Order: sequence, then structure tokens, then C-alpha cells
Amino acid sequence: MTTVPVGLGPRSYDIRIGPGLIDRPEEFDAWIGGRQVFIITNDVVAPLYLDRLRQTLSGRQVHQLVLPDGETAKSLSTFSDILDAMLVVPCDRTVTVVALGGGVVGDLAGFAAASYQRGVPFIQVPTTLLSQVDSSVGGKTGVNHPSGKNLIGAFHQPRRVVIDTSTLATLPSRELSAGVAEVIKYALIGDAGFFSWLEDHMDSVLALDSGAVSHVVSVSCANKAVVVERDERESGQRALLNLGHTFGHAIEAATGYDSWLHGEAVGMGMIMAAHLSMSLGRIDEQAFVRTRDLIRRAGLPSEPFPGIDPERIRALMQGDKKVLHGRLRLVLLNDIGQAEIVEGVDERLLMESIRSFCADG
Repeated sequence: MTTVPVGLGPRSYDIRIGPGLIDRPEEFDAWIGGRQVFIITNDVVAPLYLDRLRQTLSGRQVHQLVLPDGETAKSLSTFSDILDAMLVVPCDRTVTVVALGGGVVGDLAGFAAASYQRGVPFIQVPTTLLSQVDSSVGGKTGVNHPSGKNLIGAFHQPRRVVIDTSTLATLPSRELSAGVAEVIKYALIGDAGFFSWLEDHMDSVLALDSGAVSHVVSVSCANKAVVVERDERESGQRALLNLGHTFGHAIEAATGYDSWLHGEAVGMGMIMAAHLSMSLGRIDEQAFVRTRDLIRRAGLPSEPFPGIDPERIRALMQGDKKVLHGRLRLVLLNDIGQAEIVEGVDERLLMESIRSFCADG
């Protein structure tokens, strides 16, 4: 059992990490203030864990909404469906929203909790590696728009994050690899020692060795907590957590959010960012190759992808949240374990990196 604190003054909370936590009422009881609980999950996770969580939360008025699985559900339409369902109950201002699922469920549930009656508490119970190491921590919530990823949302910190690592046993291998992309991100932006550890232990992580998984989740959450504590609302250094995301979000949007998993797109985006970093002379070829090879070993896409116009990728990148005054800002590498937010990148080199990984480029 591991506890990682997130220190945000009156919004501070703990991340609890360990096997079997979903069955332990004491992990939830003190953080549910009222009698009502509204669980939001999806049709993949619900058959696996919904009944167990309902039993853990028994003795309260427990309501639920089961959403369709997939990134396409992360929309204003689904957000509206959640609010409608909460109003039908009806939920009062003491309700606690519980997000049971991956990043899409967590982002939707958090945004609904931030908006319902101007804000109610919520608890994250992430069930995918990606959500356990990244999206469940830090209070970013929201939905996608056809113009771009996560363009509509709010900052709303959870009361608690309960990470039951045993839920990873039911995770498809493709989803597991997608989560490893975010793990690699933490190593690249600020933890060279962790990067080397991942190079030595990637096979154990993918085999779901309990010690390796516990280490990966704990280190990733601790790394993210430090960044969030310094910059809760992404006014500065928290943007480093977006390494690969500006490229990756463009890939997701260009493919209609239904071809690439988020972590797959981020993994490819990190390769593209590393390639651009090398082209700009910020890292050497060895650092680029180490980055690409670790992402490849994680089972993530690493080869040029067909069917996307490089100009379309570039146009979608311009709609990224990090664009300020019309100028694109990118997270680039200065070394393994060192990243920087860079503005005004040479357009020719940027397009060369995009074209290098678009088979049609």
C-alpha cells in the first residue's frame, strides 16, 4: 500500500495505490460527505467492477450511469447526458460523484462534478494504467471538440484517488501499452534515472509484474504531484506534462478520435517531438534513438502512419490550448530527463518532423 500526497492547500488529497482497494470501504468513507453517490462508468468496466464498488459503498443512496466506451464519448453530448441523469435522480449538493474507469470516464465525471450545481465533490477510481498514472491526478477535466482535444473543461480536484492496481489484470495489452506512454513521458521530462529503469524493466512492466507495476504507478504519480503542486492550473511549468501531446492530439483529431488510443498518439507525438529536438540540435541522435526504441518496446506505434495529410496535422496543432497570441508552443527535449517549453520553432524543421512520420508526407 502506497500513499502519494498532492499538496494543494485546502484542495490537498491523497493518491492511494495498492491491490484490492476497490473492495475496502475505509478508502472511501471519510471522503463521502452526504448520503448520495453517483457512479459514472462505461460498458466495458461496469461488468467487471461496478457491482464490487456498489457493495463497497453500500448503505448510501448509490446511483449509476453507464456510458459507451471510447474516446468518441468524450463530448458535450455525453456531458449533457450525465447532467440530465443527475437531475432525474435528483442529486442534491451533497452528492459525491465517483469516476470508475479510464481517462475518458474520469474527465467526463470530473467535468460533470465541477459543473453540477456549481461544483460537487468527486473521487477518482481509475482502472487503466493511463488513468492511474496521469489523467486521474491533477484536476484536469473536460471534453473534446471537433476542433481539438480537451478544449472545453474545468480544473476540479478530486477528494481522493483510489488506485486499485489489480484492475490492470483485465486491461487489454493495447490499453496497457497506451498507459506506458504516459509513464515514459514522466521519465523524459524530468527523471533520467526512471528512464534508465524503464529500459531495464520494460518487459516486467508489460508482464504486469506486481513490483514493477507498483513502482511505475507510484513514481509516475509522485512525479506528477510535484508538477501539479507547483503549477495547479498550467500557467507555466505544468505544460511540460504535455510532451508529445500537441502532436498526439492532432493525430487523434485528424483521425476522428476512433483510430488511435490516446496513449498511442502521445507515444508517436513524443517520437515526433524527439525528432524535432534532434533536428534543432537540442539532443543528439543517441537520445532520439533511445526515446524511439523505448516507446517501440512498450508496444506503441513508432513507424510512419498512412492516411493523414501533414498539413492537416499542422493546422490542428495551431488549435492546441498551448498556442498563445497565435504562436505555437511545444515541449521539446534538451536531454533524456530534461524538457523545455519552446516558442517560435523553425517552421521548416517542424514540418520536416511531421512529414517524417506521416507516410503520405
